[in-house]
Amino acid sequence: MTLPNTMKAMVTMGHGDLDQMVLHTDWPRPDPAPGEVLIRVGACGLNNTDVNTRSGWYSKTVTDATTGGAFEEVGEDDPTWGGAPIAFPRIQGADVCGEIVAVGAGVDPARIGERVITDGWLRDADAPEDMNKTGYFGSERNGGFAQYTTTPSRNALAVKSDLSDAELATFSCSYSTAEGMLTRANVTSNDTVLIPGASGGVGGALVQLAQRRGARVIAMASDAKHDAVSALGPDKILPRAPDDLRTALEGEKITVVADVVGGSYWPMLIDILERGGRYTCSGAIAGPMVELDLRTFYLRDLTFTGSTVITSEVMPNLIRYIENGDINPALAATYPLEELREAQAAFIAKQHTGNIVVIP
Repeated sequence: MTLPNTMKAMVTMGHGDLDQMVLHTDWPRPDPAPGEVLIRVGACGLNNTDVNTRSGWYSKTVTDATTGGAFEEVGEDDPTWGGAPIAFPRIQGADVCGEIVAVGAGVDPARIGERVITDGWLRDADAPEDMNKTGYFGSERNGGFAQYTTTPSRNALAVKSDLSDAELATFSCSYSTAEGMLTRANVTSNDTVLIPGASGGVGGALVQLAQRRGARVIAMASDAKHDAVSALGPDKILPRAPDDLRTALEGEKITVVADVVGGSYWPMLIDILERGGRYTCSGAIAGPMVELDLRTFYLRDLTFTGSTVITSEVMPNLIRYIENGDINPALAATYPLEELREAQAAFIAKQHTGNIVVIP
């Protein structure tokens, strides 16, 4: 197969606003190193981590909600999910669906032609469960906002599905984040799970994956999005932020809150948890600074779990769920790669339900 020497890529040049993403039409195409594969990108999904890394929101110097724009001050020591600097220029984009078109030394050539989706978690081969030795695709190495990308062979997971590339590109980051949260909180069929922000990519994934575990699911979303969220199949839908959440729940006993929203409404979520309940979190799009009465925490025997680095079995499980038809994509819109800025602006505006994807 003859491959071009250059490619089209949207390259992030530094921390800041959307204008930091610059289209290059002759960016050098990467070659797979030993143990890696080269993927022709069919589609790449957008996620909060793309926005947060570009803007520098992960830095502790930033205390505002996720805005997607430039912040007045970003600490250069901790501007990424891992609390470390990022090297620019960087091609972002973690949710790739595509085809393996070349392999590096040590990788079976039979993999060429495989349709794959990417596992974003870059792990130490000798210590795959060591969280301190992880990186992320599109952050610690170049990702999928380009026509071609490379990744370790173990991070390119073969998938057999009739879904389109764009549909498959909605799964990796959002659904693995959601499954990681539910795994960390040990959600079972005995639970009733409350999901704020259920119209987003992770929120919608939480609805489907909690249901898959047999839990009762109560979604929270703005009224305009209730019809779309209803299609995901929650047992009940509440407004985005009821003035009196306990009354709105109508006697429902919440044993788990799975949250990526945070913000000023956060104490209300903690207040309604049943004794012995669990709160699991993997985001704070409405703001990272919250108030907690520690008496609520310890007198009610609550358990809080943060969830970022997923366990290594999560992605293979997701592939199985996709191939079995246990979960469905929630594709909100597609954009050409050249319009990544517009796509990300739409993503930040949060008027959509589900995931937004770009096509190279």
